Amino acid sequence: MASNTNAWFVLVLLVVSNVFLWDVEAAGECGRTPIRSAAASLSPCLGAAGNARAKVPPACCAKVGALIKTAPKCLCAVLLSPLATQAGIKPGIAITIPKRCNISNRSAGKKCGKYTVP
Repeated sequence: MASNTNAWFVLVLLVVSNVFLWDVEAAGECGRTPIRSAAASLSPCLGAAGNARAKVPPACCAKVGALIKTAPKCLCAVLLSPLATQAGIKPGIAITIPKRCNISNRSAGKKCGKYTVP
């Protein structure tokens, strides 16, 4: 009888610890949103992220503004990700999008990798 109780205790402990570990691993710079999804949501910004003279579309400004409001570190994580490089995003230009959109609550002066938010 004691071995059955111990087996159940170990099983419950394993299940609880796996749930806890999953939660820890799932919460990154973008919260529970996978970085790939966060990057995809910024697709209206592709042209402006590669060309400093390109007009930033309103849809891009809305997405960036929402991301800064909900998960400000996520924007930096996306810009520095391999996904951004593969998409042709230039982080030094992309980091200027919040300023080009006149987003007032941007993290001006903060670092994003080797780049400083204007």
